[in-house]
Amino acid sequence: MATPIETLPASSTVGAGVPPRTPRRPRRPRTAAVDARHRRGAARWFVLAGAVLVAVVMMVPFVIMVLNAFKAPADYSQNGPLSFPVEFYTDGLRTFWDRVNFPEKLVNSIWISGAVAVFGVTLSLFSAYALGVGKVKGRMSIVTLFLLANMLPQEVLVYPLFQMAQQVGLSNNQWSVIIIFTVIQAAFGTYLLSSVLGTFPKALLEAASLDGAGRWRTLWGVVFPVVRPTLSVLVIFFFIWTWNEFFIPLVMLTTNATQTIPVALASLQGDRMMDAPTTNAGALVSMIPAIVFFLIFQRTLTRGITAGAVK
Repeated sequence: MATPIETLPASSTVGAGVPPRTPRRPRRPRTAAVDARHRRGAARWFVLAGAVLVAVVMMVPFVIMVLNAFKAPADYSQNGPLSFPVEFYTDGLRTFWDRVNFPEKLVNSIWISGAVAVFGVTLSLFSAYALGVGKVKGRMSIVTLFLLANMLPQEVLVYPLFQMAQQVGLSNNQWSVIIIFTVIQAAFGTYLLSSVLGTFPKALLEAASLDGAGRWRTLWGVVFPVVRPTLSVLVIFFFIWTWNEFFIPLVMLTTNATQTIPVALASLQGDRMMDAPTTNAGALVSMIPAIVFFLIFQRTLTRGITAGAVK
């Protein structure tokens, strides 16, 4: 008589060398966000292609400048500005360096741009703190006045500013350029910061007032830490904007020892002819300090813009 086959328990299969079957995880349902992200895939590729195209178009003048900076004058006259150099020509760099005394102009530009950046941001912070946090009557009218001041062209202001600089003894003095650009940049900085401080959390100000903090302590202990990312962005912008200024330094700084890099670069152009390779070499050398400054503070700029957007 046959005996019935006994069914082995499930645990005995492990000892027999057969691994247990793990249950499958349930598939996560596709959410609307996932579906929308997949649908936007083609659109994102188009946006990326457009951004790359814009970057390439913006890099074309820089590439042409680099090509002509290392091109001989005869090669430039014969083959034009869009051709590759026949030989690696560096006399244009040496000519620009020696003719304009580039180290001296570099120190002048760094000093003027750095001073304007620091003084302009400080003045902007004080003015915006008074307008945005303090109780100033006619706040909107004052902010509108600062906005209108940014729209005035420099050609309208240069003659009275030149006369005032002569009357106070700042003719051919770098402090005249520093003071002028500090006021000009601070007008924009005040307009921007006053808008930011106008929405400053009142709870923080009331808590500081209850703790016995005065105006000065509230500014440096409460307001400054919150707006510090925005101030760092203004420092970078003020430095680069002042670095590229040409017209007012050309009028105010009349001697070679006080001039900045853009003014020295313009001195290479004559009335009837221009040494294009030397001019392009000078433009390339003049851009390097600003590019290095931007690369050093690029992360600070990104953090400042992101923090301002989050706030």
